[in-house]
This record gives sequence, structure tokens and C-alpha cells, in this order.
Amino acid sequence: MSALSHAPGLSLLQITLVVGDLDCVERELAEAYGLEVAFRDPSVERWGLDNIVLPMGTTFIEVLCPRRPDTPGGRHRARLGGDGGYMVILQTGEIEPWRPRLARLGVRIAFEAETRDEKHGQHWSGLHLHPGDTGGMMISLDRPDPPDSWVGAGPRWREFIRQDVVTGLDGIVLASPDSEALAARWGEVLDRVPRRDESGGLTLKLDRGTIGFVRGRDGAVEGLQGVRLCASDRSRAGERRRIGGVEFVLV
Repeated sequence: MSALSHAPGLSLLQITLVVGDLDCVERELAEAYGLEVAFRDPSVERWGLDNIVLPMGTTFIEVLCPRRPDTPGGRHRARLGGDGGYMVILQTGEIEPWRPRLARLGVRIAFEAETRDEKHGQHWSGLHLHPGDTGGMMISLDRPDPPDSWVGAGPRWREFIRQDVVTGLDGIVLASPDSEALAARWGEVLDRVPRRDESGGLTLKLDRGTIGFVRGRDGAVEGLQGVRLCASDRSRAGERRRIGGVEFVLV
């Protein structure tokens, strides 16, 4: 596996779910973890979606809800057979160094854009990678500038940070009937080497956060199985709750 000539860093920034009942999932996240919605992004209307973004420190949970079944989000939810994971957003220091690697590996860029908010002094650029070329779920490589800003959560997201129960994202877990192949592919794409963890599974360690891979049942759709959240009270580590088709675990 050849490394990027200039490694730009890679951190877990946001996990995105797609669900059928946005209000229900918003209530469940508030009841379970005290999280509060900071932003409802009007720009997602172009894809036939509604959304909410909830901050935890400088990491985020986004929840999407398709307005119609004949949209990318609606079709993805149909493939899953219900609610589940849609995309993981990874923060990188630079975008351009990734392009040669993605091209060499045959990873298509499904969408790319950038925005500049001059009023609030924020700039963002990002690449959505085609999930057909990576497996698991959609990966987005995003560069917020300044690094501690995030236009996807709106201009006032810091006012909505609630950390009484959780302080942020610790990691995600993907399930696949062939978890070793999926881990190898993500490692190749993200320029990280999968390592065995204490449970015998495979994990990619990022600059902040981890991506784990476990064997799913034969015939099941490959995708997001779990989200690990850092507990404010570590005595609560191990608590589990299923929300939006995904198992949330406090660590």
C-alpha cells in the first residue's frame, strides 16, 4: 500500500443516518444523550431530503429523511430495508493530495463542492466517494477551514453543544459478510493499515476516532452496524441503545 506523498491527516467528523421518521429520531437522541439540533440545512432539499445536525463537541450526528422514495436517500433506505447508516464524513487537512490516489484505485467521485461563508469566515470543500467503489457506506472527505469550523452544522452550532451525557464520536463499526475484504479496501482508500483489535476484529485508527469492521450475517446488506460515543460519565460505558437502525454504544 503506497502512502500519500503528503499525508493530510484524517479524523472522524460526522456520521449520517437516513431514517423514515425524523421527528422520532430527534426525540430519541435528545432523550438518550441530551443532544440538541443546531441546524436544519435547506440545501439538502435539492436531493429531496430534510435533515437535522446535532453537535457533540467538535463532532456531529446528522440525520436525513427522504421526502420521497424516488431520491438517492429514499433508494438507499430501501436497499437497507429501513433506517440505517448513510455516510461517514472524515475531516482532512487537504483535499487535493487525495485525488491521485482515488484515481489510481478507481474510486469515482460521486459529488464535490465547496462553499465560502464570508460573513462567518468559514470555507469548506469536500468529496463524496462513490460507495460502489468502496463498499460499506459512502465516505466523504471534507476540509473545513478553519479546521475547528463546520458549515454543515450552521453558523451557530457551538451554542447547541450538549455534553452532559456524551462528549463526541469515538468510532463507527461496519458489518460485512466479508469484513476482511471491506477493511482492506477502506484501508487502501484511506491510506491506513487495518489492525487486529482485542476482539479479533479489524480496525482502522484515524487521527481522531476509529473505524471497525465485523462480520455480518450472510446475505445481509453491508453497512453501518454501530456508533461509539464517548461517555461523559465513564461508569456508563457499555450502555447500548438502538436509534435510527443503528446501535449506539457508550465507551
